[in-house]
Amino acid sequence: MMNCLVVAAHPLPESLCMALTQRVVNQLKAAGHTVVLEDLCADNFDPCLSSAERVSYYSSAYDAAQVAGQVERLLAAEGLVLLFPTWWFGFPAVLKGWFDRVWAPGIAYDHARNFGPIKPRLKHLKRVLVVTTLGAPWWVDRLIMRQPVKKVLKIALLSTCAPRCKFEMLSLYKAENLPPARVERFRARVEERLARWPRA
Repeated sequence: MMNCLVVAAHPLPESLCMALTQRVVNQLKAAGHTVVLEDLCADNFDPCLSSAERVSYYSSAYDAAQVAGQVERLLAAEGLVLLFPTWWFGFPAVLKGWFDRVWAPGIAYDHARNFGPIKPRLKHLKRVLVVTTLGAPWWVDRLIMRQPVKKVLKIALLSTCAPRCKFEMLSLYKAENLPPARVERFRARVEERLARWPRA
């Protein structure tokens, strides 16, 4: 079984995003995985990189004192599920802040000499599933915007910090006004992807 970290980033407990989060947690637990839920909004996670953290970015050790719990949970994760709304074709501020403060040097990667390519540290991460909701139609995200969120996750973050993990992303478009049947089909797609996760 895998150690799974589920990270949710939506301020409304009654939102579709949080309903999907609960389904994900329940499914992973039912499959026998160990699951930890990181509800960034409910936990009042501060997305702002502190001055001490920023100063320590290029020092001998990053100052992770204020995010020690989040760092511990990330480093223990073999499977990671991210659930969040896409706003303005980007991350919610709280999730961007989680990346800024927790995916830091000495944790998610190491700096190379002379500011060269960074070296990955999240080699234990095997699977990453991203589940996001958008108000926009699919063609705006894919054809006009060229999927900016997916590019940042896949290329900027995971390919540099966890290059061995398998990455998958599911996007629910026009999520503000969907018939229940379509929402249920999307939930089924999420569950189908998680059902493929290894149990040993």
